[in-house]
This record gives sequence, structure tokens and C-alpha cells, in this order.
Amino acid sequence: MTQRKLTYPDPGLTERPYPVALEGGWPPRYRLVLREERVSVPDPALGFLRLADGLLGWALHRGSGLWVDAGTPRARPGLEMSSGVGIGPLRWHAPCRVLWSTEPVIDGSGRPVPGQRAGFGYGTLRGHPEAGEEGFYAELSEDGQLFFRVAAFSRPANLLIAVGGPLNRRTQELITRRYFRAARRLALGEK
Repeated sequence: MTQRKLTYPDPGLTERPYPVALEGGWPPRYRLVLREERVSVPDPALGFLRLADGLLGWALHRGSGLWVDAGTPRARPGLEMSSGVGIGPLRWHAPCRVLWSTEPVIDGSGRPVPGQRAGFGYGTLRGHPEAGEEGFYAELSEDGQLFFRVAAFSRPANLLIAVGGPLNRRTQELITRRYFRAARRLALGEK
């Protein structure tokens, strides 16, 4: 089976293993979103595992108010999925393909190894309102701090979306803020 083409060139730029910086190396003429937040939890290692599981299992998206098909398996390279907003036939679908995913590395005692990132990145397919890529990262720093990071580059996929520029940017900002609220809840073990 042939995979559908992505709507932008040079996929995989969001794959940035620890400690590769998220700054720099992005394509020109795309809107760039780089956000990070230190997530304060009583046990950062446990919070990292919870957050990584929530990222890879789509709980971050669902917790942000996005619809993800209930039958969509855990994020893995090559998986095509669709998220969206709305209800029933009034739902805006945003199809993507997972380009990379990284599971947590666990030591012999069942704890995550400090100095790592887990998460995934996906690229847009035809029908998505944007053209570009987004990466979601749970990070456990070498000194044991937990971070949630998002890196995305995008541009409007069609003229209608381009005309709605300010509204489109506000919508992206709203969803990104919701990602961070959901990430805090996931790291704390809240649903």
C-alpha cells in the first residue's frame, strides 16, 4: 500500500533526540512555534513516564479538547491519524502521519534514565488546514527535571486558511495552550 504524500518537503525535522536543541535548523517561510515549560511534580521521573505515555497514547490531544478516533493505536512511525475539533458532521479533520516516535528508556530498577526525550512528531497530509510538522516531547533532564516541549513549523495549506491568518494563529495558540494544560495534568496523573 502506498502512503499518501506529505504536504511539505523535507519531513523529519522535529526529530530531535536529547540533548539536541530545538532552536535552529527549521525551514524558511514557515511560522515557527517553540514552547517549553518545566513541569513541577513531586516525582519528576514518574511524571516523565506518565507524560510520555500520554503523548504516545493520544491522551495529550484528547485532554486538549481534540477529537482522535478511539481506534487509533499508540503513535508509531508510518501511522496515519486524524485529529480535529467539532461534533459529528461539523468536525474539522486534520490528517497527519507519524514520522517518528521515541519510547522512554528505563533502567534496571524500572525508573527512566535521566537525560532523555520521549514523544513523537507528525507531518500534515492533504486535508489538513496547515502544511508542516509538529513534535511533542516529554523530557527528563540529566539533573532530573521534567519538561514538556512543543516544536512546530507550518504555513496555511490553502488560500482560505491564509485569508484567515489572524484567526488561524489564535486557534493554533489556543490549542498549544491547551496542550500545556493537558501535559501538566498528565504528569500529575490526573485525567
